[in-house]
Amino acid sequence: MTRADGRREDELRPLRLEPDFIEQAHGSVLISCGKTRVLCTASLQDGVPRWLAHKGRGWLTAEYSLLPASTGTRTSREASDGRQKGRTIEIQRLVGRAVRSVVDFKALGERTLWLDCDVLQADGGTRAAAISGAYVAAWRALDRHGLSRALPESIAAVSLGIVDGRLLLDLDYSEDSSAEVDVNVAMSGDGRLVEVQATAERAPFSREELDELLELAAGGIEEIREAQQRAIKAAPA
Repeated sequence: MTRADGRREDELRPLRLEPDFIEQAHGSVLISCGKTRVLCTASLQDGVPRWLAHKGRGWLTAEYSLLPASTGTRTSREASDGRQKGRTIEIQRLVGRAVRSVVDFKALGERTLWLDCDVLQADGGTRAAAISGAYVAAWRALDRHGLSRALPESIAAVSLGIVDGRLLLDLDYSEDSSAEVDVNVAMSGDGRLVEVQATAERAPFSREELDELLELAAGGIEEIREAQQRAIKAAPA
């Protein structure tokens, strides 16, 4: 059975990663998942937070934001309101946790890697796109400084859920907004789970359905991982 946009239930939206999208950033990528577009940049700085000083280890932190017109109806910048929204804080913590899970901080040394994920256009799956794009941006930044050994494993994420009783991969906004169950899954390159966010939005779901969703996620993430590797190899050294 096909979906409103013609995809199969287990099919990703058209996926594109454009590495080194910004010249000034140490690493960057524009990731497009259907109509969702997220610009991810990575910046490497000497030094670490005070609580990590003189321990011979590095750190990674992430920030996330929606541009004012990214959802079609302009919303004010959070900086104008003087504080970040809870959703923003949640997502940037998620991105940071996910990418940190595959970083070798001893190999990074006493440096901080900043990941900035800015949503240019939102049509569902922005947090998953941010994680998948942030990995490519991070790899490009570290490789440029001869530190690619600090990122020995990959990380990718995908959104999925149950909509009208159907298990669907890579939800767009229309599907996400009507989903009975909303799920985000992040996995390392060797297939281990890094993050599973599963929420019953309208009705509880079974353990069997969760297992099916994780299997569906694994297939989608493998495709994303292949696209990430192509983007890394295509980027100029």
